[in-house]
Amino acid sequence: MDEVKRTLSAITQGSADPSAAAEILPIVYSELRSLAKQRLAAEAPGHTLQATALVHEAYLRLVGDEDPGWEGRAHFFGAAAEAMRRVLIDRARAKGRQKRGGSAKRVELSSTALSLHSIPDELLDLDEALSKFAAVDQVKAELVKLRFFAGLTLEECAALLQISPASADRYWAYARAWLFDAMRSDTR
Repeated sequence: MDEVKRTLSAITQGSADPSAAAEILPIVYSELRSLAKQRLAAEAPGHTLQATALVHEAYLRLVGDEDPGWEGRAHFFGAAAEAMRRVLIDRARAKGRQKRGGSAKRVELSSTALSLHSIPDELLDLDEALSKFAAVDQVKAELVKLRFFAGLTLEECAALLQISPASADRYWAYARAWLFDAMRSDTR
């Protein structure tokens, strides 16, 4: 990860050549692919998106045509988690779901981690609730994104968000309760 820090630092300080952003992919590719595999493993059999495609789509969103301005490893992986989340949300929306029909389903949020059941309605409901939660508490919403979409542990999230593991645990409990309540209220 030292090479990641050096490359990100060079990119954000402008001391790297313009292609430096492209150099980051080979360094973090295996870690991003592992995160994508974790996300897609929870999907139902027969889905069309593969881990490689998710990593590539997310990476294209990360790099784009403009300077990404990453502020370090935490910012990069936070941006990667957000990019993967957006790819999955876009895929769920593309499946042509109808907004909250009469067959609303109860969503259980486990105490160990949120899980993606590959039901586009639930993913879209979670995204909507997460957007509302981010307006209330950005740090806790970022913790949810890192845990759910990047598959990081509480300890890894605490390090990336620069909070104590105990705070990460409390934030996680609060975020799960908040999101559960928000999603339950939306299905009534």
